[in-house]
Amino acid sequence: MWKNFKLILHSLREYKIYAILTPLLMVAEAACDCALPFIMSLFVNEIQTNGKDLDLNNIGIYAAIFLSIAIISLICGIMGAKTSARASVGLAQNLRGDIFKKIESFSFANIDRFSTSSLVTRLTTDVNNTFMTFNLGIRIIVRAPLMFIFATVLSFVLGGQMAWIFVGVVPLVCLGFFFMLRQAGRIFTRVFKRYDKLNESIQENIAGIRVVKNFVREEHETKKMAKASNDICQEFKKAEIIVSFASPIMNLSIHIVNILVCSLGGWLVYESEGKTLNVGQLSALLTYGVQILMALLMVTIILGMLSMSLESIRRIAEVLQEESTIKNPNDPIMLLQDGSVIFNKVTFKYSKQAERNTLDEINLSIKPGQFIGIIGSTGSGKTTLVSLISRLYDISTGELIVGGHPVHKYDLRTLRDNVAVVLQKNVLFSGTIADNLRWGDLNATNEEILAAAKIAQADEFVQNFPKKYETYIEQGGTNVSGGQRQRLCIARALLKKPKILILDDSTSAVDTKTDALIRQALKNDLPQTTKIVIAQRTSSVEDADQIIVMDNGHIDQIGTHDELLRTNKIYQEVYHSQNRVNQNIGGVSHATPDAR
Repeated sequence: MWKNFKLILHSLREYKIYAILTPLLMVAEAACDCALPFIMSLFVNEIQTNGKDLDLNNIGIYAAIFLSIAIISLICGIMGAKTSARASVGLAQNLRGDIFKKIESFSFANIDRFSTSSLVTRLTTDVNNTFMTFNLGIRIIVRAPLMFIFATVLSFVLGGQMAWIFVGVVPLVCLGFFFMLRQAGRIFTRVFKRYDKLNESIQENIAGIRVVKNFVREEHETKKMAKASNDICQEFKKAEIIVSFASPIMNLSIHIVNILVCSLGGWLVYESEGKTLNVGQLSALLTYGVQILMALLMVTIILGMLSMSLESIRRIAEVLQEESTIKNPNDPIMLLQDGSVIFNKVTFKYSKQAERNTLDEINLSIKPGQFIGIIGSTGSGKTTLVSLISRLYDISTGELIVGGHPVHKYDLRTLRDNVAVVLQKNVLFSGTIADNLRWGDLNATNEEILAAAKIAQADEFVQNFPKKYETYIEQGGTNVSGGQRQRLCIARALLKKPKILILDDSTSAVDTKTDALIRQALKNDLPQTTKIVIAQRTSSVEDADQIIVMDNGHIDQIGTHDELLRTNKIYQEVYHSQNRVNQNIGGVSHATPDAR
C-alpha cells in the first residue's frame, strides 16, 4: 500500500510545494481553533472572579485576542483550501498524463493484460477518486489528528481527571468506525470491477451501434446496460448505508460526552466551589469534547474515502508499475539498411504459460524489394508473423533479422519508421484528410501527399470532395466508405517512405480492379520497398515473387502462384473456391482461361 502511495505522489512534481504548504497551514488553523476555548475559559473565570469590578480594558484585550485568532484561523483555512486544491488538481492532471504516457509505451503483450474499458475506468473514475481523497486528505489528515491531540492535552490541563471521560468514549467510537469502514471497503473493491463491466458495455455499444441497429437489439442492449448500472447502484447503496452510520454514532457520542461532562462537571464545580473545576474550565471541556469527537469524525470521513480510493490507487499503480515487455537496447542501431527479412527457426507464443506455440519453426528469407504474398485460414498466424517484423511482439525462440541485423537491436522508432503496417481494420482520426495522411510524415508537402494518394488510388475520390484534401474526417472515419478508409491508410503509410510495407488484408474492402491498380502502382513506384501483402483473395497475391501459405502456425509451403496451384492443396482449395472451374475427365480441376 505504501509503495502504491509513493508511486502516486511521485506525480505531484511541480505541485509538491502546495502539498507541503497545506499541512503547515492546517497546523496553524488547528492550533488557533484549540486556543480559542482555552482563552475563553480564562475570560469566563475572570468574569466570574471579578464580577462587576471587571476592568473594561481587559474585555477589549480579550476581544482583540479572540478576533486576531479567529482571523488567523480563517486566513489559514482559506489558504489551505487554495493550496490543497492546486495540489490535488495538479496531481490529477499529472496522474492522467503519466497513465496515458505509460499506456502509450506498452507493447501489445502489455495491452493484452488490460481491457480497454478497464484502462478507461482507471483514467477517469479511479483518478477522480484519488483526486478527491487527496484534496480532503492533505487538509484533514493533518488537521484532525492535531485537533485531537491539542484538544486532549488541553482537556487534561484544564479538566484533570474529567478528561478521562473522552478517553473512555473514544475507543468505543473508533471500534464502531473500524468495523464500519472494513465492511464498506470490501464493497468498494467489488464496485470497480463492476465499473469495468459498465464501461465495457458502453464501449461495445458505441463502437458497434450499426450492428445493434441492424439486428434491432436496442432493447436487449439497453437492458444489459441497465443491469450493469443497477449492479453498481446496489453495491453503492450497501456501502452508503454502512457509511451513513457514522453520523448517528458521532451524534450519540457527543450527547453522551455532553451529558457526562455537564453532570459530573457541574457536580464537581458545585462541590469544590470552583477550586477543583470552575465554570470556565467546564465550558472549555464541553468545547474540547466536541472538537475531539469531530476530529474523529473527520478522520472517519477520510478513512471512508480512503477505503474507496485504495482500490483506485492500487489499479492506477498497477498500470504505472507495468513494465513494457519490449524495450530499446542499450546501444541501439539507428539505421535500417534495407528491407530484407530473415526468419531462422522462429517460434512465438503470446504468453509463457501458453500450452502451444502460435508460430512454430518459421524459416523464411525475403530479399529487399520483393513482393511477398501471405495466404492462410483465419487463425493460421498470418498477422502474428508480420507483427514480429515491426517488433510489436518479441519472438520466443530463434532469430529474426531485418535489414541485416537482429530486430531486437534496432532503436524502436527507427525500426517502426521503416516498417509501415496497414491493418484491415483501419483507423482514421478526426481532422482533415491531409492531417490524417501527415501521420505518416508531419512535414509532408502537398505534392508528397498527392503522390502517395495517387499510388494508393485515393486521389480520384478525394478530388470529388468539395474541399478535396481539406475535407473533414469524422471520428473513426465514419463519413467515408470502408474502401476509401483503406486507401487513405495505405497513402498514410506510404508517406513514411518505409523500407518494408506490410498490408494486412488492407485491400479487402476495395474492388478487384482497384486492388490490381494499387499493386501495380506499388510495384512501379516503390521498386526498392519490400512489400508484404496478407490477403484472403488469391488474385491479390498471384503476381507476387513468393507466396507463403500458412497453416496452423507454421509455413505449409512457399512458391509462386503457378507452383502452388500445381502442388499445394490449401492454395488449390482457396483458389478454386474463388474462381470458376470446369471438371475435366479424370477428376482433375482446370481453371478456365478467364479465371485469373
